[in-house]
Amino acid sequence: MQDTNAIYDIAVVGAGINGVGIANDAVGRGLNVFVCEKDDLASHTSSASSKLIHGGLRYLEQKEFRLVREALLEREVLLKKAPHLIHPMRFIMPHQPYLRPAWLIRSGLFIYDYLAKRETLEGSELIYFNADSPLKETISRGFEYSDCTVDDARLVVVNALQAHELGAQIRTQTRCVSATQQEGVWCLTLEHQKQQYQIKARVLVNATGAWVTDFIQQQLLQTPKAGIRLVQGSHIVVKRLYPEHHAFILQNDDQRIVFVIPYLDEYSLIGTTDLEFEGDPNHVQITEQETAYLIDVINDHFKLQLQLDDVISTYAGVRALYDDESAQASKITRDYVLALSNEGEHEAPLLTVYGGKLTTYRKLAEAALSQLKRYFPQMKAEWTLQAKLPGAEDFDSVELLRTELMQSIQGLDLHTAQRWAKTYGCRVWQMLDEKKTMQDLGQSFGYGLYQQEVDYLYRVEWARHSQDILWRRTKLGMKLNIAEVRSLDMYLHDLHQRRVQGDAA
Repeated sequence: MQDTNAIYDIAVVGAGINGVGIANDAVGRGLNVFVCEKDDLASHTSSASSKLIHGGLRYLEQKEFRLVREALLEREVLLKKAPHLIHPMRFIMPHQPYLRPAWLIRSGLFIYDYLAKRETLEGSELIYFNADSPLKETISRGFEYSDCTVDDARLVVVNALQAHELGAQIRTQTRCVSATQQEGVWCLTLEHQKQQYQIKARVLVNATGAWVTDFIQQQLLQTPKAGIRLVQGSHIVVKRLYPEHHAFILQNDDQRIVFVIPYLDEYSLIGTTDLEFEGDPNHVQITEQETAYLIDVINDHFKLQLQLDDVISTYAGVRALYDDESAQASKITRDYVLALSNEGEHEAPLLTVYGGKLTTYRKLAEAALSQLKRYFPQMKAEWTLQAKLPGAEDFDSVELLRTELMQSIQGLDLHTAQRWAKTYGCRVWQMLDEKKTMQDLGQSFGYGLYQQEVDYLYRVEWARHSQDILWRRTKLGMKLNIAEVRSLDMYLHDLHQRRVQGDAA
């Protein structure tokens, strides 16, 4: 339970990338911050992305130059902030003359190279394909450029972790039932495990993503002043289509693009789609039409032909985009819009977040705090530009950390060492807590997941269920079988019961 007499400076509802980004920035500026999330961190859109930190090459066609420039600058910033989670990757765009002329692509890539300063990423170039190419023989040339891949859910987790370490209160599995204004402050009624309690805050931030207008209507009992378009984006995962480490960006005759990205060493991640969504954002699934669409795009480009049976896994998410009245879902702006409202001098402010991308979450947070600065004249200066995220503080490279881990932990295999290095960075030593052998790590749940890691994720990273660990903290959901997942859930249940009993005592 919370101290109902305390008044937070900011209460953030929603713990996707935008919510935790704003919370992290705010608490680092000296504000008192509370965050609640009805599910797990990154449990919806923020873990259902294409796993990219990128400028958004295709947005140049839509003349979104400000968004692309900001995103290109942020690539370099985020590479330095979280090098264990974000990694440079070369992208190859096969040239299909009937879709876009070569001069247009060259022009776009020239702008992409020089719209913002590059410090670490290589520029673009024209390339030619030989007989060893995985692409069809009719595709003879293409263009290569740089962007980055990211572990999207862990980017959310480390922002939440940093915010918590700076003093923010993070409450997952906690739903905001209502929020009303009382004497110029917000009074939030929250529900956790069927128990309700209240907190107060001077400013309320609505970062609920796909629920942004529902929250205004149902929890605030207000009328939204702006509309959103819910756009579904879906992905399929198949066995790796080619051995090289680059990605492909494939043009399609509907003017959309599809990425093919090396994923978790053994797979190829293929997506995304743009489909108007009208259902319940709590239950989003890829459609048969989307699966067929992605398979068809692959089969139009690759020698290896995919069938429906080749699809190993799928996921789908809903983007809540600001309604700019575009006729097509793929044309709706991906830029963010921040709406600040307080009807009168004595009204408590409400900041509503529309849209946004993983790549620009930090700039979105800075823009949000800039709007809120007039309510907090004591607010400290911007700080997130240079600050490392948890795991990157004393991190040199995945390779060096992997080698150090294998030298330090007796019996550790290469695959687990690699996963630990990329997942935790230098925080892996905190997770291991001076354990020296694999036997010291306790019960094995399969594929290098041990009790030691599970306990850490429960205690430090807010993981409560097997899905939290397998799909958002470790990406081992592709590996464990039903019995292993059940064993993990039983262990987590017992772990939680012991904690509850300990708190009660």
